[in-house]
Amino acid sequence: MIIKVKVVPKSSKVSVEQRDDVLHVKLTAPPDKGKANKQLVEVLARHFGVKKQMVKILKGETSHNKVIEIEI
Repeated sequence: MIIKVKVVPKSSKVSVEQRDDVLHVKLTAPPDKGKANKQLVEVLARHFGVKKQMVKILKGETSHNKVIEIEI
């Protein structure tokens, strides 16, 4: 499954919300040295009930807008 994700780092809480065809994910981690990307993978794995290894960032490593692949 391929999904579009908009990430908001350094938020006060972690949340996942579906808006139209984009998943909005708020993270507490800062966008520093991949910390936000690591937390994003963990949050999405928990949200979809899969292992972290099954979540891959295809596009947008350094952007707020990302394309994620989740193996189901």
